Amino acid sequence: MPLYEHVFLTRQDASAQQVEDLTTQYAGIVEQFGGKVAKVEQWGVKSLSYRLQKNRKAHFTLMNLDTPPAAIAEIERQQRLSEEVLRYITIRVEELEEGPSAMMRKVDRDRERDESRGFGGGRDRDRDRGDRPRRDRPRDDETTDASGE
Repeated sequence: MPLYEHVFLTRQDASAQQVEDLTTQYAGIVEQFGGKVAKVEQWGVKSLSYRLQKNRKAHFTLMNLDTPPAAIAEIERQQRLSEEVLRYITIRVEELEEGPSAMMRKVDRDRERDESRGFGGGRDRDRDRGDRPRRDRPRDDETTDASGE
């Protein structure tokens, strides 16, 4: 059977449970047609390059599929009818990628980089700033005018 990578984007206001339910529904279609889902990755909510149907962000989901073309046609038909799905793309590949996809490797790499720098998952402004050197610029009450007084 042919191998496919299928990515679909759902609206940002859809809950994670709704996205998971859609993924399960599409996996059920694949199994009805005698195929199998090799891997599913939830990439999370990401910003879009441009607005799609008034949405600036979307949930991204990847499915690696080993299924007949009729199943792909049915999945895409279901996604066209769904108001939750903003966009989808299916690509036929020679072989399915083993392990995490490039998107998931990037997330892991970014997390490791932040932890090694001491950011540890928190935002910059939430951290203690005791490690910063004192600025040598005088305060307003310490300034002197041109005459030196």
